[in-house]
Amino acid sequence: MTPSSGADVRVPPPVVYLGGFLATWLLNQRLEFLIDGKGARAPQAGLGLVALAAGVSLAVWAVATLRRARVPILPWQPVPALVTSGPYRFTRNPIYVGLTFAYVGAALVVNWAWALVLLPVVLIVMNVAVVEPEERYLGAAFPDVYASFSANVRRWL
Repeated sequence: MTPSSGADVRVPPPVVYLGGFLATWLLNQRLEFLIDGKGARAPQAGLGLVALAAGVSLAVWAVATLRRARVPILPWQPVPALVTSGPYRFTRNPIYVGLTFAYVGAALVVNWAWALVLLPVVLIVMNVAVVEPEERYLGAAFPDVYASFSANVRRWL
C-alpha cells in the first residue's frame, strides 16, 4: 500500500452490515430468535425507526461532506485530502456509525434478536477489514494531520 493507491480495503463496508443481516435471516430460518415474541410493538418499532432514520441521516451527511470536499467515498480509492469537517468533527467514521445505527434500527423494526447478537461480530469485521486498513492508509498519506485528527476525534463515538 502506498498513499497513492488507497486503503487496502477489500470489501465494501455496507456489505459487512448486509452480511450480518443475511446471517441473521439464515439463523432465523433454523432457530427463530425474536426480540419480542409478540412482534415489534409500537415503542420498539418507533425506537427502531428513529435509529434507522438517524443512522441514514448521519451517513448521508458524511457522504455529502466527502463529496463537497471532492474526496472519494470508496475506501480503496486514494484521497486528495483528509476531511475533518461536518460529522468528521465528532467521529472519524461517521458513515460506519450511521450504518451501525441503521443496522440496530432495522433489527428493532423487524424484531430480529440475532441481528443484535451478531452486531459485535459485524463491528469486529468492520474494525479489522475496513477501519484499521483505512487508518493505516490515512496515517501514511497524511502523517501529521492524521496523527492530530486521530488524537482529537474518536474512532466511533
